[in-house]
Amino acid sequence: MAATVGIPRALLYYQYYPAWEAFFRTLGAEIVLSADTSKSILDQGVRLAVEEACLPVKLFLGHVADLRDKGVDMLFIPRMVSVEAKKYYCPKFLGLPEIVRCCVPDLPEILSPEINIAKKPARTVAELRRLAARFDRRPRVIDRALAAAKEAHAAYKTLLQSGCTPLEALNGERADSRRGEIRVAVLGHVYNVNDRYFNCNLLAKLRELEVEIVTAEMLPAEAAACGGKWLQKESFWSFGHELLGAGCYLLQEKSVQGVILVAAFGCGPDSLICELIARYYRRFSAIPVLLLTLDEHSGEAGLVTRLEAFIDMLRRRVAV
Repeated sequence: MAATVGIPRALLYYQYYPAWEAFFRTLGAEIVLSADTSKSILDQGVRLAVEEACLPVKLFLGHVADLRDKGVDMLFIPRMVSVEAKKYYCPKFLGLPEIVRCCVPDLPEILSPEINIAKKPARTVAELRRLAARFDRRPRVIDRALAAAKEAHAAYKTLLQSGCTPLEALNGERADSRRGEIRVAVLGHVYNVNDRYFNCNLLAKLRELEVEIVTAEMLPAEAAACGGKWLQKESFWSFGHELLGAGCYLLQEKSVQGVILVAAFGCGPDSLICELIARYYRRFSAIPVLLLTLDEHSGEAGLVTRLEAFIDMLRRRVAV
């Protein structure tokens, strides 16, 4: 019987799941995903987390507990350090395996290879090969698993740049190809923008308002580098670098009528990056910016009211 590997449907799931799924499937493992985010998962994560944790980490803990209750053999929680030169993930990602071990009781074995491609690529590959050997020791199968993961990730990125949101791509849905007079960028960490429960189904509500949506993942690869041109020193946070780059790229292109920034309460890097983007737009353009800071107490009614008011204002501006 194949070993079951649990993958939480949170955080980097929205960025790397196709690669992870291809890797473990090629090795003969069975993937088990946690349920979609719900109130019960969030409540459980809040109970398990320390007060200082940001909402995405609290959600992650809830998803881990859900997988524990499903009885999986192992949990896959990689230690994400760096995937590009001089850029790093948030410290909570670096210590995520330890956070999970300390906060969630009665867990199965945690598979936590260190991913530090920018600084220690050979060590990262060696760790992945050791992980693969847990499932199949044959070198040719391990090579095939690594190649399958790389191919799946490249295909996923191509799909996103063709106009799919990560959630659409992961769920096998077709990209919404509608074009409208209002084009709005929705910028934020990929897990904040695509978790429907976290953001009260933000993207669907915008489409109900007949708005064309642009996210950072849909932009060309070179967009992330645009933010560095506006700063004396680049942001060394991977997500902050991507977010700032997307905001500055769209500011230069002037191809959107509005920008919605989605941030999690308690995220230190976001509090700085979102403020920088808002200041750039106020100083160098007339494009309005709406900041949505969400936490476990955010209500759908208030968010809908703010969205409708923002889109109505954009429509009035376009009509003038």
